[in-house]
Amino acid sequence: MCSTHDTDATVPAAAGAADRFDAAVARIHFNGDGLVPAIAQDAATGEVLMMAWMNEAAVRETLATRRGVYWSRSRKGLWRKGESSGQMQHLKAFRIDCDGDTVLLLVNQQGVACHTGRRSCFFDEVNPETGDITTIMTPEIDPETLYGRRTD
Repeated sequence: MCSTHDTDATVPAAAGAADRFDAAVARIHFNGDGLVPAIAQDAATGEVLMMAWMNEAAVRETLATRRGVYWSRSRKGLWRKGESSGQMQHLKAFRIDCDGDTVLLLVNQQGVACHTGRRSCFFDEVNPETGDITTIMTPEIDPETLYGRRTD
């Protein structure tokens, strides 16, 4: 487990960040594309909010800034959660699983986590007996309000 509670706020994110987080990065087994699955979970409620991908730069920036930063496969660049929508994630803890092939971010989510305007990206539930899919969560905010355009 990697703790994020002792970050020195006087040290700029770029200065010394490589040295400070080398041990954590060394524990993570990035896949052939240089990515690791990252689960974001509400630190207070335990609700799973979203899954995204992180590369080494996203891991280091997340730890240094205590803000959720991911790798966007579609944009082929870093995605700082909330930079266009204002729906930021404030990191409370950063955990690495036993195999080092998945990370868990415990966050305080500002607003909604999903681009559809829902609190969580996991809003469709499958009934294992019937196979029926039920949407269990409605949007809290119109995506057009978040992004100035439709996202679905």
